[in-house]
Amino acid sequence: MPRARGGFKTRRRRNKLLKMAKGFYSGRSRLYRVAAQAVDRSLLNAYRDRRLKKREFRSLWIVRINAAVRALGMSYSQFMNKLKQVNSQMNRKALADLAYNDPNAFTNLVEMVKKGNAQ
Repeated sequence: MPRARGGFKTRRRRNKLLKMAKGFYSGRSRLYRVAAQAVDRSLLNAYRDRRLKKREFRSLWIVRINAAVRALGMSYSQFMNKLKQVNSQMNRKALADLAYNDPNAFTNLVEMVKKGNAQ
């Protein structure tokens, strides 16, 4: 019985995997077996990090809001509590963006929240 060398489907599958490994260092981009391991690991990391990214950005927003609010004489927890009391619809992403890109507007917002009449 002749040896089966793998035809069109096998070549297509291998080329697809090597295409995914393009840009990897050394044999990880050229050798099928090593590339398969590297691609599997990279896909696992990508899956995990799509979830971690959400946590990391939320913590970044909290750090930025905290830094901006402390400069104005409040703590983060006090600010968020008062913000909820005045029924503000701003989320942490928008607050952090405001604090980072427009400090004057953020200062006005904090002053309104201190008084208790923010929108």
